[in-house]
Amino acid sequence: MGGVATPHIVSTKVLGDVFGGNSKDSKVVVEYVVQAGDTFKTIAESYGISVNTLLWANDLISSSAIKVGQSLVILPTDGVLHVAKAGDTIIDIAKKYSSTEEDIISYNDLANQDDIYIGDILIVPNGIMPKKAATSVNTQTTIASSYFIHPTAGRITQGIHYYNAIDIANKCGTSVYAAASGTVQRVKYGYNFGGGNLITILHSNGTVTYYGHLMTIFVKPGDKVNIGDRIALMGGGTGTVGDGLSTGCHLHFQVIGAKNPLSVYSIGATIKLK
Repeated sequence: MGGVATPHIVSTKVLGDVFGGNSKDSKVVVEYVVQAGDTFKTIAESYGISVNTLLWANDLISSSAIKVGQSLVILPTDGVLHVAKAGDTIIDIAKKYSSTEEDIISYNDLANQDDIYIGDILIVPNGIMPKKAATSVNTQTTIASSYFIHPTAGRITQGIHYYNAIDIANKCGTSVYAAASGTVQRVKYGYNFGGGNLITILHSNGTVTYYGHLMTIFVKPGDKVNIGDRIALMGGGTGTVGDGLSTGCHLHFQVIGAKNPLSVYSIGATIKLK
């Protein structure tokens, strides 16, 4: 892949799974808050995964201390979480984590080995983290605070959660704007494991923004958008009103590769367009 990925659309089922339930039998990435008496072993066992899988997903090592109130990412299966970078291929990812192309494609519901984008979050089933590899899956590039604008107006209803996302609530049909100029990578309609209708945009600095729970979408893959262009209208959990899957219409705004600009606001804060 180069600076701008070719228009191969990646299924967002894994990415969107974080909005679903926490059944051990489904492809759902969940966040667990550590309770008194918990250990990495007891948490891993309760979710049917290995301790290593738990540690790798949270950039931890075996000697790390566990703290009450700590938020941990729980993968739905043993393996490794991988964020696609420029130049990544399914073949290389499989080799890196001692997995197979077939397993990665199948588990992530990809069309083929070319069905990959910069910023895609992939689960490598039964993958093993190389001993010499950096374990960080959430590396963030430092960018100017003015690079992104607010993607919409509304009230912050959920602070930073998987994956580097903030939720902003407002009336259904509220306009959603491109937070920075870039190229639309994918547009997905439907349930998408609770992610709803969504858009991802690749920006010139290599970061990717994700806009979920959309009612109406005005762009298509390959479109060039300018900062502030209206790209969609806000919807509910699956992009529809009254679907019962969310507390109301809101935007799930996610940034891959940089600090989420909305992370400076507290829950309940009202943000305006800027």
